[in-house]
Amino acid sequence: MGNFILVPLLLIALFVLFSSFFVVKQQTAAIIERFGKFNSIRHSGLQLKIPFVDKIAGKLSLKIQQLDVIIETKTLDDVFVKLKVSVQYKVVTESVYDAFYKLDYPHDQITSYVFDVVRAEVPKMKLDDVFVKKDDIALAVKAELNDAMMDYGFDIIRTLVTDIDPDPQVKIAMNRINAADREKTAAQYEGDAQRILIVEKAKAEAESKRLQGQGIADQRREIARGLEESVDVLNRVGINSQEASALIVVTQHYDTLQAIGQETNSNLILLPNSPQAGSQMLNDMVASFTASNQIGEAMKNKKKLDEAND
Repeated sequence: MGNFILVPLLLIALFVLFSSFFVVKQQTAAIIERFGKFNSIRHSGLQLKIPFVDKIAGKLSLKIQQLDVIIETKTLDDVFVKLKVSVQYKVVTESVYDAFYKLDYPHDQITSYVFDVVRAEVPKMKLDDVFVKKDDIALAVKAELNDAMMDYGFDIIRTLVTDIDPDPQVKIAMNRINAADREKTAAQYEGDAQRILIVEKAKAEAESKRLQGQGIADQRREIARGLEESVDVLNRVGINSQEASALIVVTQHYDTLQAIGQETNSNLILLPNSPQAGSQMLNDMVASFTASNQIGEAMKNKKKLDEAND
């Protein structure tokens, strides 16, 4: 009978013993209440409490936590936009009591402050400024939250505006504006490129014509020098200038005819091209030179008379 009573007592003792100990994880705080009244705060490690007297009212994480809040508001230029604000916060170790007992739903409280600040700041900005000054919005939210939540035992580490999403129709319009602006810039660049090509082509043509003219001038100068040398050679063998010139003309005439005959695809036509025509050309050439010499002699005689009269 004694053993029958001893076993339940032993089990009760073991239950009470195990109920007296509990473990608190790292970066966690446990709130202990005694008969419904706050008693103490226990941190990580093995802890002891009085069974049936003390109880764990709750646990708070001391890690940095993140709350994402999505707010829809209107900008200064009457564009509705959705902003995603990420709030990183943690419970202050020295203010675990305030964080546990002063607020039932801290997430709702933080969300309310975020809504209030964002809807006060964004309507002052145009849509483009919202994208540019998103850091200013985040700083304004952080400043407001720090002042409000520190009294409740929460420290706001950082706030970030992680997404800005305008109305779909607005995004389509913005993309069209951007595309049109890029097309305008591309057209300007293409126009500049075409202008440069035209200018460079004109410069190249001018340089080509200059070089062609220089080449033709050099060619004619060399031809004249060659003719002069040919006439000098013929004069040395007893052929006068008129005969030498006529011989050169006839020789060039037949050389031209020979060159035309060798070139099958030539479109050059030399008129007249018969031997009689060559003889006529020679006679005309001789007559021309004779007349030129007579005119020259007449001018020399006139000049001498003028000098004598003076």
